[in-house]
Amino acid sequence: MNKHLKIGTLAILLASVGVVSTASAFGRSGGGENAPTFEELDANGDGIISLEELEGQSDARFDEMDTDGDGFLSVDEITAMIEAQAAERAAKGVERMIERFDEDEDGVISADEMPSPDHSRLIDHADEDEDGSISEDEFEAAKEKREERGGKRGGKGGKGGKGHGDRG
Repeated sequence: MNKHLKIGTLAILLASVGVVSTASAFGRSGGGENAPTFEELDANGDGIISLEELEGQSDARFDEMDTDGDGFLSVDEITAMIEAQAAERAAKGVERMIERFDEDEDGVISADEMPSPDHSRLIDHADEDEDGSISEDEFEAAKEKREERGGKRGGKGGKGGKGHGDRG
């Protein structure tokens, strides 16, 4: 890769990091809980956020991602940041799940506390001859229908029922 292409690619990446950081600061582009607070952005504590403070936050974010301190973001460094964010989101989701289903509040979910799926809907969808069970032929036919829909969930719930988003 020639020098100009490397510099151009780096400039685009740096601009992207700054845009994502700034957008995240204002709750866009997935900032969510990881977005900096007003106080964190207002580095000098004067009650307003200046352009310099936003740029400083972008620089700090880059430095945080640049774990080897070479001034460049490698595939490994970017991947590590994305994986860390995904792990944090997953952990928070698990905590919410435990809070929701842990009836005896012991910090874990027992088999009795775990919600069970409504298997009757599967039977309703696939049981063509309405005998209360699914034959191999019915299973394969249901699988083909699902594949034709592109594997998407939703559609009609049960026989003739309304699915999510159906109106009327």
